[in-house]
Amino acid sequence: MKLITLFLLLTLFPVNWEPDFNKAKKIAKEKNELILLNFSGSDWCGPCILTRRDYFESQVFTAMANENLVLVNADFPRKKKNMGTPEQVKRNEELAEIYNKEGSFPLTLLLDADGKIIKTWHGKPESTPEKWTAEIKAICDSKK
Repeated sequence: MKLITLFLLLTLFPVNWEPDFNKAKKIAKEKNELILLNFSGSDWCGPCILTRRDYFESQVFTAMANENLVLVNADFPRKKKNMGTPEQVKRNEELAEIYNKEGSFPLTLLLDADGKIIKTWHGKPESTPEKWTAEIKAICDSKK
């Protein structure tokens, strides 16, 4: 029964990635949640694609994220057809100037509602999706 409920929740309430970092900070403050900021190259970076598929799209992460995080993805695709709007490209470049000057992909940051870095993961996480998600959940719980 729990599995069916979880499936229905994930189907009805998929994880939402906020495209605007300033709005994400406002939401995080209102809900007393942390921000998970991910820098990716969705159409060229193999580790980025694996991180999204194996971690961000996992049921365990999705369930935890919906309750504890505001998610922001700063994507830097190379194919023109995958490019965001000019406004989104500009927002992503501004985020990279602050948080990813080295151009590391994937790069995942856990931030407080003011944008202060709490934890950083360079590349695809080294632990299982379950352990990685539990690590993030423990940090979220410690900040409430």
